[in-house]
Amino acid sequence: MLKQIKRIVRDQPQHWVGDGFPVRSLFSYAGGNQYDPFLLLDYAGPHEFAPNEAKRGVEEHPHRGFETVTILYEGELEHRDSSGSHGSIGPGDVQWMTAASGIVHEEFHSRIFAQEGGMLEMVQLWVNLPAAAKQTPPKYQDLLASQFPTASLPGNAGIARVIAGELMEAKGPASTFTPINVWDLQLNEGTTTELTIPEGHTSLLIVQKGEIAANGESLKGVELALFEIAGSQIQLDSKTASRILVLTGEPIGEPVVGQGPFVMNTREEIHQAIADYQAGKMGHLPATESST
Repeated sequence: MLKQIKRIVRDQPQHWVGDGFPVRSLFSYAGGNQYDPFLLLDYAGPHEFAPNEAKRGVEEHPHRGFETVTILYEGELEHRDSSGSHGSIGPGDVQWMTAASGIVHEEFHSRIFAQEGGMLEMVQLWVNLPAAAKQTPPKYQDLLASQFPTASLPGNAGIARVIAGELMEAKGPASTFTPINVWDLQLNEGTTTELTIPEGHTSLLIVQKGEIAANGESLKGVELALFEIAGSQIQLDSKTASRILVLTGEPIGEPVVGQGPFVMNTREEIHQAIADYQAGKMGHLPATESST
């Protein structure tokens, strides 16, 4: 049974996050819980940065109660957080940070990318945590492009890179609290393929480049389709060579109360998160250390 499209998001305005990320917010938890277990998706770029000695990005800031997933397509980023994790990711890499009980971090263009300039393109996804996991210790997964298996789509339709979950027996390396799938699809022009989605999952796709029809509805970059829960099939007709990000997840079904970088289950927990951050309980980045 084909899944019916519930909503299409188009023509989102672009705004800056810090001075390094020109993003279009395709959805957020402020719009309700219809994307459960996903909370937010920002699509950054593609944007050409001129060579510059400036440190571009987002300064030290906190998170609690969810995971941030950064999928980088072009450019290079550096990350540092209060758990002691640090590193850089390049094209095809993924940074998967579980904020959980609370973490403080910063994200910047790498020094080399800033100095040389170039194109930046990325997705940042926020994935909710169930209440039972919101106070677990933070952790960090640095996932390199070489770690992701690929699956060939039927009918020579293209290939899928499996970041999390499973597709056609290819299993993604990302460790998740809630059952989710994150698939990067590269579709060939003039082809048709059908995806099988787990029953009961929230399902959405983002067309990053190209033009497709999803269950008969036309979509182009940068547009998002959210599907009804009922059904398990999505038919993709690629009118041009296209790149698509497909997300599916088992709904958590718990209250979502958020304020800025904190997403919990009650307003009282938000107040506690703010107090804990202000008291330094989420840690801080050493003032004398800089990203390298």
